[in-house]
Amino acid sequence: MKKSIIFIALFFTLGSIYIYQPVAYEILKLKTFDAFVKDQEPSGYFTVLNITENDITNEGGYPLPRQRLSEIQAQLLENGASGIGWVIAFPQPDRFGGDVEFKQSLEQAASVLAMFEGNNGLYPPTTGTVILGDDIGGMQIEGVIQNINMFKQSAAQGLAVARTDVDNLIRRLPLLMRTPDGWTPAYGTEVLKILAGADTYVIKTNDNGLEEIRVRGLPPVPVDSLGRKWISWVDTPQTDLATMDVQDKFVFIGFTAKGIMPQLATPVGLLEPHKIQASLAESILIQDSPYIPDYALALEVLIFIASTVFVWLVLNVFGITLGISFFAIVFLSTATYGVYTIQNGVLLDVTWALISQFITGSVAFYVRFREQYKLRQQIKKQFEHYLDPRQVKQLQKNPSLLKLGGEKRYATFLFTDVRGFTSMSETLEPEDVTYIMNKALTAQQSAVQKHGGMVDKYIGDAMMAIFNAPIDQDFHENKAIDCAVDIQRNMESLNVELSDRGIPAVAIGIGINTGYAVVGNMGSESRFDYTAIGDAVNIGARLESGTKEAGVDVLIGYNTAIKSDYELTLLEPLQVKGKEKPLDVYTL
Repeated sequence: MKKSIIFIALFFTLGSIYIYQPVAYEILKLKTFDAFVKDQEPSGYFTVLNITENDITNEGGYPLPRQRLSEIQAQLLENGASGIGWVIAFPQPDRFGGDVEFKQSLEQAASVLAMFEGNNGLYPPTTGTVILGDDIGGMQIEGVIQNINMFKQSAAQGLAVARTDVDNLIRRLPLLMRTPDGWTPAYGTEVLKILAGADTYVIKTNDNGLEEIRVRGLPPVPVDSLGRKWISWVDTPQTDLATMDVQDKFVFIGFTAKGIMPQLATPVGLLEPHKIQASLAESILIQDSPYIPDYALALEVLIFIASTVFVWLVLNVFGITLGISFFAIVFLSTATYGVYTIQNGVLLDVTWALISQFITGSVAFYVRFREQYKLRQQIKKQFEHYLDPRQVKQLQKNPSLLKLGGEKRYATFLFTDVRGFTSMSETLEPEDVTYIMNKALTAQQSAVQKHGGMVDKYIGDAMMAIFNAPIDQDFHENKAIDCAVDIQRNMESLNVELSDRGIPAVAIGIGINTGYAVVGNMGSESRFDYTAIGDAVNIGARLESGTKEAGVDVLIGYNTAIKSDYELTLLEPLQVKGKEKPLDVYTL
């Protein structure tokens, strides 16, 4: 019951943390995705043109005249570029008067200009969209920095948006964003639409929000409910103004000179906006690029619940060694499955399942270890004074030998009693009585342990011992008789010592019987002892009492005698209390 309470409390604590999604865990999850997302090869459709610090110096400084930009565009087209994307905004007219020339150059090819977010309440014209499902989900923008009207008419526009995760890294970008009037595309999305010759976007939604973005001529692109796509950070080919290696490539143009365009943090380092948008376009074209499927949450919860419960059960049902082996298999299997799915483009988060497995396994291991430790300490406390130390260690090492709670066992029971103890106590000094009893019981205990028996209890001047419990013992009938012989021998030695002290000799009566009894922990929940109960035990005690009547020191029951190697003497049948018929008894 206690372990169940521990597990329930632990399970709900872990589940609550998972539902709450603390920042530290969210960061860990994202870092896990970063570590195992498979590197992708570039599509071959794009190249990046960097305008460098040296280029700015050679051109006479920033900003470059638009007349010069038109020359760059013309040169790119001459070198075979399939389209040109300026990831640069032109919100103001050119002070050198080159806007007309630049406008004309834009019209010569598929050209796309950038817009950047601005909290100004200004929005571009909405793009054509078709909604399959309810018009829900998506990310809102509060305004954009637009290009001058002259350029709007000559080139397409896309939003070079940069939204970060909780650790301030860019990993996923929206393909479309909401405006008060409709939708506007991300830069990389618009590039692909232009290249495909499409004029509308198709947005598929579900109950959670956005599900897919479709462009005619391209495969559907899975997105999350906010319309975001996970970026594959491919190594897109790069060129510069000196080489312009752009044959059959759409060119993403941007500044890498310091202080002009911001460098944005990504899992692969600091990147300029044009490189990020190129990666977005690449990611859309890559068929197995990473995405979070709709079923991810349900599967993550299922893995968390199933694996956590399983780890707890195996560590509590099986032994510690086998339980740890099963735990290792579950842990490694979960980790392998998580890595496999991520590398195949399905961003399935198993980090919390792994953390939960580790925490659950640690708690279960501690509970089980503490349980085993307490059991071993209990065994030591209960048996260290009654068993040979080697037997105690054997029980501690393998507690399963000791079936706590009681089991039916075939065993031999030996009872002893000091004769005349009451009258002796009345005539001797208390110190002498104590000395005699300690010596007598020690002599008896030594004999019991020597022959592999267990001293079950002392009852005043009497002792009860068990053979073949709690540890299995071959020939336990014979060993009980051996013990009786040694007890008598030990008492002879003790009596010599007592005589030297002027103390009367001590006589011991011994009863031995073999049979079935219930052996185990008996008592209340707060106080119990390992003992045996049953008819065979009672008969053993009656045989000890019958030694006086029979006039012998040792009485042995029938079941013990027939298994003995000793030449025993059959006595007259003995009538004992509780039995209708007299019992066959033997003596040495």
